[in-house]
Amino acid sequence: MVTYQADAWTALADPTRRTIFGRVAERPRPVGELARELPVSRPAVSQHLKVLKKAGLVIDQPAGNRRVYRVDPDGLAALRAQLDRFWTAALANYKAIVEQSTEEDS
Repeated sequence: MVTYQADAWTALADPTRRTIFGRVAERPRPVGELARELPVSRPAVSQHLKVLKKAGLVIDQPAGNRRVYRVDPDGLAALRAQLDRFWTAALANYKAIVEQSTEEDS
């Protein structure tokens, strides 16, 4: 049996989760506020937040009888580091291709 392991890329593959993450990135928000802003139920928003939390993208804090979600800076930094590695590799490959074609043209 394959167990689903949430990672940042998988979590953000869902458009609703990307929207929720974007709203939480704007400012910390409770589940109820997110649910009012989206065309999905409050339980569905909670489930999406659970996936984002398991992926390390959001953290929650108690505030009275509710939980307020905000972006986890460590998780976002890890995602950014992955993107930076991809970008660095892509630029290095592009440079190698340009240099190779320049040598062939000479």
